[in-house]
Amino acid sequence: MRRALLSALLLTALPTLAAEPSSPPAWPRVRKARIQKLLPEAMARASVDAWVVLCRENDNEPLAAHIGCENAGATAAFLFLKKEGGLRSIALSPAGEARALQDIALHDEVVSLEKGTDIYERVAAKLSEAKPKRIAVNSSRTMTVADGLSASQREQLEAALSPALRRRLVSSEDLVFEWLSEKLPEEVEIMRQAAALTASLQVEAYRTVVPGKTRDSDVARFLKKRMAELGVEDGWAPDQNPNVNSGPDRGHSHATDRVIQPGDFIQTDFGIKVEGMWVTDIQRFAYVLAPGETQPPKEALEKWEKSKKGNRVAFAALKPGMRGYDVDKAQRNWMREAGSEPVMWGTGHPVGYWAHDVGPALTGAQKDKPPAGWSLKPILPGQVFAFDGFLAWKLATPGETKTLSVEEMAVVTEKGAEYLIPPQEELILIPSPAGTQRASTGE
Repeated sequence: MRRALLSALLLTALPTLAAEPSSPPAWPRVRKARIQKLLPEAMARASVDAWVVLCRENDNEPLAAHIGCENAGATAAFLFLKKEGGLRSIALSPAGEARALQDIALHDEVVSLEKGTDIYERVAAKLSEAKPKRIAVNSSRTMTVADGLSASQREQLEAALSPALRRRLVSSEDLVFEWLSEKLPEEVEIMRQAAALTASLQVEAYRTVVPGKTRDSDVARFLKKRMAELGVEDGWAPDQNPNVNSGPDRGHSHATDRVIQPGDFIQTDFGIKVEGMWVTDIQRFAYVLAPGETQPPKEALEKWEKSKKGNRVAFAALKPGMRGYDVDKAQRNWMREAGSEPVMWGTGHPVGYWAHDVGPALTGAQKDKPPAGWSLKPILPGQVFAFDGFLAWKLATPGETKTLSVEEMAVVTEKGAEYLIPPQEELILIPSPAGTQRASTGE
């Protein structure tokens, strides 16, 4: 009853998060604060003196919305130059968009360029004047959102630069990592509210399940309907959000037409996007009681408790200075102790602007190899993660497994970590009407 009341209160209060026509969007204000406050610090940690971003129409830079060039027409250049005690941002824009850039007042200087101006020569001139030692450009083999510079753009940029400046070009991946992985307190609060809405919608969806009749895809359609009513978007690929699965493991997948039956664990992996910018990634689990049952069998409850403990072990390891690999390793140790089958997926990942955001990867320990890549990065305050507690077991059908993956979201603080919303402690129980029989699914 208490859970149902909380869900009802959340559903009453939180739709305002999705869309309040009278409220100005938060992103323009947040974006400016991120550039002014966080970007200089990120450039210092990445040992970068200048960052050059080139934007264009139709096939734009992945980070366009983060630096204010989401409306680029002809090619525009955005320069961020580290200065004594701060940062100077310069937009070199075609005349058609320059006035709009001046109006939003995001950059210190907007230079309007007449048609036919060689923008690469203008970038080269600005860099020559600034004399940076290391110039970041968005080319990366390991980070997609830091790989927005096309081959032809790079070719033209390098041709315009002097040999000395050309030698100073470096990948922006370290800079982008440092900048995007940290979220401002206001962003964390927005994500906290969005997480509460995400979880409450899952609880609401489970109340629609009629065992022996409702299909996984019916639950997914219900959530899609509620998203449309509330004006929120998908947290990731629409065809796979939400992933509702009452059967064997399917990985990242769409919901199928499998009929939900007594004895099933139902997994709903669901995320929403609010204000067109911030996303969530949370899982909630239900158990389908057999007719006459009031509690799951002991074995089912034990599996749930072991999976939940895995999440809590990962949470305890999620603290400043730890590596992403260390968090994953802590949970793998618990999985072995709990008797879990191996699981291919990492314990967790950053979440924020994308469901799989930029930041330390909570993974790597599932492989019999030394830690590498983003799993080696230290965890820092202000980073937000979605992370799972795993418990997997083999099913009767050869090659098939079932995994409980209790997934929550948390923000890292100076002292440790803090769940964005209260984590799921108990399975959501779905009663079966008398006479419900297990449907034949061919499994």
